[in-house]
Amino acid sequence: MFPFKKSDDDINKYYMREGLIIVVLLSLIIGGVAGGIVGATVSGSFRYFPQYTASKQAQISPQENTLKVEEESQTIDTVKKVSPAVVSIVIKADLSKYYQNDPFNFWYGYSQSAPQDKQTIGGGSGFIISADGMILTNKHVVDQDGVEYTAVTSDGKQYPANVLARDPSNDIAIVKIEASNLPVVELGDSDTLQIGQTVIAIGNSLAQYQNTVTKGVVSGLARNITAGGNGASEQLEDVIQTDAAINPGNSGGPLVNLAGQVIGVNTAIDQQGQLVGFSIPINSVKSTIESVKKTGKIVRPFIGIRYSPITKQFAQANDLPFEYGIYIVRGSRSEDSAIVKDSPADKAGLKEGDIILEINGVKINEDHSLVGQLAKYSAGNEVILKISSGGAIKDIKVKLEEKKE
Repeated sequence: MFPFKKSDDDINKYYMREGLIIVVLLSLIIGGVAGGIVGATVSGSFRYFPQYTASKQAQISPQENTLKVEEESQTIDTVKKVSPAVVSIVIKADLSKYYQNDPFNFWYGYSQSAPQDKQTIGGGSGFIISADGMILTNKHVVDQDGVEYTAVTSDGKQYPANVLARDPSNDIAIVKIEASNLPVVELGDSDTLQIGQTVIAIGNSLAQYQNTVTKGVVSGLARNITAGGNGASEQLEDVIQTDAAINPGNSGGPLVNLAGQVIGVNTAIDQQGQLVGFSIPINSVKSTIESVKKTGKIVRPFIGIRYSPITKQFAQANDLPFEYGIYIVRGSRSEDSAIVKDSPADKAGLKEGDIILEINGVKINEDHSLVGQLAKYSAGNEVILKISSGGAIKDIKVKLEEKKE
């Protein structure tokens, strides 16, 4: 009901106006509802994509974490597997002998007297290679006479250690302790190593911290270095370079892969750099180990020749067709024949003036010496020599024999 009288036209205009208002209001309401729905949908989609991304991240992160956990787990398992077979080698000496020959009291200071018992003067590392107590280490760790060597196992037990053999052509030695049922390492294959491969070093770091573990990668392969210590130096061929921290005292300890296999013997560091360490490949040591196990000594194979290494200068001076290899030549004395009678070389038909270019496919040059290559083999092994003889290149078989001292 309206409060005042209106004409029909006025009433029609009123309803049209009111209808228009209602339509507008309905449109706004419907538009608002629709907008809310669309907004909710769009808003939901914007919330959805971050959830999707987070979901993807949640799918990726566990994988990455799993890889990290797996590598950490492998490292832990490797250390648990190898550490029981790693020993510290302690070196003791009676320093009173030095004191007696030290009129200026250089060793102990003017106010001190000479010790009356043996004192620790150094240390290194090693690892057990037989259950009855054979231990592999570096030659330079046990190269002193008149001192006492003690092997300390990972459980703290101490054993007197006797040197069985020192390798004359490699920085390797084997010592023996009197024990049984000892844990032993597993030897791997160093020929399969790849640059970038993860490796672990274990040893008596600084001769103080027993079974210290460091981790790194293979930084380089087939390095040739001159290692020095105790007033001596030695040329080492085809060694492994690693950035796993190798400190003084680590010498003789194992370098292992993530399978827990020993692939190297830690032997040297470059003091001019950081994290530049070197290990002797285990494959070049296996023949030495077998030799000592079978004979109690290191048996070196030999060919039976006298020779001179060929360099560019030597080739030019002697008008030789090759600038690498070794030139078979007699010695300065009449009895120093080029070929040792009844030797493997003699039996294979080698003669003075021949040039040995390769042994089993490896060129003999400044990086790969004949002695270094022969160290990989045992007496009784057959090798193929590529030689230049009378201008002809040919391959000959040579059966290596034991070198007689």
